[in-house]
Amino acid sequence: MIDLLIAGGGPAGLATAIHGALAGLEVVVVEPRPTPIDKACGEGLMPGAVRRFEALGVSVAGQPFRGIRYVDDASGLQAEGLFRSGPGLGTRRTDLQAALAERAARLGVRVLPQRVDQVRQGVNHVTAAGLTARYLVAADGLHSPVRRGLGLSAPATPRRPARYGLRRHYAVEPWSDLVEVHWSARCEAYVTPLAPDRIGVAVLTTDQAPFDEQLAHFPRLAARLAGFADTPVRGAGPLRQGARVRVSGRVLFVGDAAGYVDALTGEGLALAVTAAGELVRCVRAGRPQAYEQAWRDLSRSYRALTESLLWARRRPRLAPRIVPLAARLPRVFTGAVNLLA
Repeated sequence: MIDLLIAGGGPAGLATAIHGALAGLEVVVVEPRPTPIDKACGEGLMPGAVRRFEALGVSVAGQPFRGIRYVDDASGLQAEGLFRSGPGLGTRRTDLQAALAERAARLGVRVLPQRVDQVRQGVNHVTAAGLTARYLVAADGLHSPVRRGLGLSAPATPRRPARYGLRRHYAVEPWSDLVEVHWSARCEAYVTPLAPDRIGVAVLTTDQAPFDEQLAHFPRLAARLAGFADTPVRGAGPLRQGARVRVSGRVLFVGDAAGYVDALTGEGLALAVTAAGELVRCVRAGRPQAYEQAWRDLSRSYRALTESLLWARRRPRLAPRIVPLAARLPRVFTGAVNLLA
């Protein structure tokens, strides 16, 4: 019998598959979309994520970056936090997913072009997509159909505006070896070096408006990028997605399907690959229920810092002070950057 049947062949699903295969488990991934799979993403791997992918034997191409720079677009004021544990890596989502798929294939993981629509659980097994396994791992993204189908999606928080992400690539030489986070009154723009001749720009916002309209909130950045757009815009959202639990019988959730706060701190991929390892460890030990607490423990810093920044972002008097405060307290800012690095 299959040990782990994984719904979703994105980074979270494939990282789980690789962890499982390395642990000696029989793993099958179900993914209807062909490789590589693209989606709206900031495309910056924090140093911890780089190390974890290397430990899995995944070789990812990209452009190193040394830290994070906050930029107040109105005044030009900046604050920098450098990593203490090695560089991060800007890498296209498609390159990352292709590298993970290649590593999984080398380990003998089967990927079937099917979709998980209905899940049926028994005492000792779970059935989905016509396959029977000991456990089903739902790695099927932000709006997880498995999570919805099992009634495990938490309701939206009232009076909290939804946030959305938009991403586009530009054919320009990176002007910095840092990821820049540009702040305006209404949104943030993340500039990530991806290659010697390419950067990615991701905008996080509560406004449902076209990318160029969002970018106009950052006139200095928009002027620098004018005429260099190189890809269509991809979008995602609402970003906040709650999950009631991470374990439901023989179904376990990982990646965005396990619940997502926001992309503001750029820690989503590091959390996904770390949680994938914990999930496999708990299953292999015969204690799948322990994964719930393991997920809560490893995601605590990410959730706390992200919620704090979002709380400040929603307050008109505090939001304009985020960058000045970071510039005034460089050690605190650097500590916060390295908390998630």
